[in-house]
Amino acid sequence: MSFPRTLFRPLLVAAVTAATVAGLAMPASAATGRYVALGDSYSSGTGAGSYGNSGSCKRSANSYPQLWANANAPSSFAFVACSGAVTSDVLNSQVASVTSDTALVTISIGGNDAGFADVMTTCNTSSDSTCVSRNQQAQDFARTTLPGRLNNVYTQIRNRAPSARVVVLGYPHIYQLNGSCWIGLSETKRAAINQSSDVLASVISGRAAAYGFTYIDARNSFAGHEICASGTRWLNSVTWPIDESYHPNSSGQRGGYYNPLEAVA
Repeated sequence: MSFPRTLFRPLLVAAVTAATVAGLAMPASAATGRYVALGDSYSSGTGAGSYGNSGSCKRSANSYPQLWANANAPSSFAFVACSGAVTSDVLNSQVASVTSDTALVTISIGGNDAGFADVMTTCNTSSDSTCVSRNQQAQDFARTTLPGRLNNVYTQIRNRAPSARVVVLGYPHIYQLNGSCWIGLSETKRAAINQSSDVLASVISGRAAAYGFTYIDARNSFAGHEICASGTRWLNSVTWPIDESYHPNSSGQRGGYYNPLEAVA
């Protein structure tokens, strides 16, 4: 169904005017301002291929930041997310890219602080009980130490760009439980790893909300596409190079991250 332009245009003007009169702040268009992509490997696009000359940071042409920049043509684009980054790396080498004219900031961070890589290594090489214990350690860290580290990062972002739209992207469940995998980790290990994703989601979303940032829950956007899902899988299992294991592939970057980002930004 289509509407005549003569009808649509007055309605649009009226809607904008009404929002202004009502006192609602009309946000600056993220697509016309500066976009800064911060974060770790889930934001750099590790696992999605096509890394150009980004070296060990593995910034992918298939990553959600690059896809969003391609589609929306911001006035400038600083892609500084880097594989392996922790919160201190964001503070020391990334956040300086956020300037007062920044309209949109995206970030995923916290998984490496909580030891995600070591969790996955432990669960692939040790017993069920050892895997569960290592996940519990990561979860304790996420609950007790990670909030303060996130506060440090989020405060810097807000201070540097008071008017920017900030979108925090979370981490997906790695596995679909009771799924279609017949080999690999036990169901006990898979459940423990997913529980760690749940704790990270609770902590990160809570801190994001405290700063008025938008949170994208990747557990929802990746649902039905995890490892062991019967449908198209958006996450790598163990792969080579090994650092790309348990990361979104190009379909995951687009479907699990870019599409939700486009919807909110």
